[in-house]
Amino acid sequence: MAPSQNQAMYHKDEKALCFHHELLYEAKVIDVKQADPSVKKSGWLYRVHYKGWKNTWDDWVPQDRLRKMTEENKGLANNLRKDVEASNKRNAKVAAIQKKRGTDSSARGSEERHSSVAAGSARNQKRRDLDLEKEDQYHSKPAIRIYMPDSLKILLVDDWESVTKDNHLVSLPSATPASIIIDRYFQYESRKRPNPSADLDLLEEVIQGLKEYFNKTLGRMLLYRFERQQYLDIIKRVENPTDELAGRPMVDIYGGEHLLRLLVSLPELVAHTNMDQPSVARLREELNKLTMWLGRPETIQKHFSVAYEPMSIDEVEKIRT
Repeated sequence: MAPSQNQAMYHKDEKALCFHHELLYEAKVIDVKQADPSVKKSGWLYRVHYKGWKNTWDDWVPQDRLRKMTEENKGLANNLRKDVEASNKRNAKVAAIQKKRGTDSSARGSEERHSSVAAGSARNQKRRDLDLEKEDQYHSKPAIRIYMPDSLKILLVDDWESVTKDNHLVSLPSATPASIIIDRYFQYESRKRPNPSADLDLLEEVIQGLKEYFNKTLGRMLLYRFERQQYLDIIKRVENPTDELAGRPMVDIYGGEHLLRLLVSLPELVAHTNMDQPSVARLREELNKLTMWLGRPETIQKHFSVAYEPMSIDEVEKIRT
C-alpha cells in the first residue's frame, strides 16, 4: 500500500530516479522536509543529488518529480531517453527541410519578380508560404512517442494478419473488454501512489481520457476494412433497447486488440491538441507505464487470449466488391 500524503515517500540516503526537464536521472535523496511545517498536508520536499553531477546541481524537488528505483522505472527512464533522442533527430530533420525551403523560396521569389505573371505568382507564393507555415506549426507541436514492447508489436502484427489476410474477426462482445483492462491497470498502478495526491489525480484523468478516446475513435480510425460491417451490426445492437448490448459504449464491447491500435494512434491524436510540452511529457510517462504493464507475459496471457471467427466467403466477397 502506498504511504499517505502525511508520510514522506522517500527517506534520506535513498536512491531514486528524479525528473529533470523531460528525463529521469539517477539521484540520491540527501535531505527531506515538509513543504510547510505549519500545514499538516502540505506535502514533502526532497533535496537530491544527481549521480555524476556536481553538487551545484543539488536541488529541492517536490515528490511528484521522484520515482522509486525499480526495474520498471529504470526501463521508463531508458525509454524517455530514447524518445528525446528521436525527437531531437526529428527536429533537426525539420530544421534542415525548413532551411532548404527557405533557400528554394528565395530562388523562386527572385525568378518570379522577373516574370511577366508577377501578380499570379505572388498569389501562388503566398499560398505556398501559408501551407508551409501550417506544416511548420504542426511540426513544432510537442511530439509524443509511446514505448511499445516487442511482445505488443507481435500482437499487433498477428491481429493485422488475422483480419486483413486470414479474413477473421474478433469475437464480440469481448470476454475482456478494453474498459476492464484499463480499470485493472488503474487498480495495479494506483496502489503505488499516495491518496490523495496529484499523481493519483493525473492517473485517473489519463484513464478516463483513454476510455473517451476509445469510444470516439473506434469507428473512425481503429477498424480495418473487413471489420466495418461487424461494427455497424454492433451499433444496431447498441441502439436496440431489447438487446443485451443496449446503451453500452464501445470500450465495454471491444477488447485489447483495439486498445493497442488506439495506443499506436495516440501520437497523431496528441499532435493535433493544444497540450504544452510539460503536459505531453507527463502523458507520455503515464502511457509508457501502461504499455510496459500490458507487455508483461502474465498480462498478455490474461487479457489477449482472443478468439477470432472466420468470415464466410460471401461476406468477404461482398466487402471486396
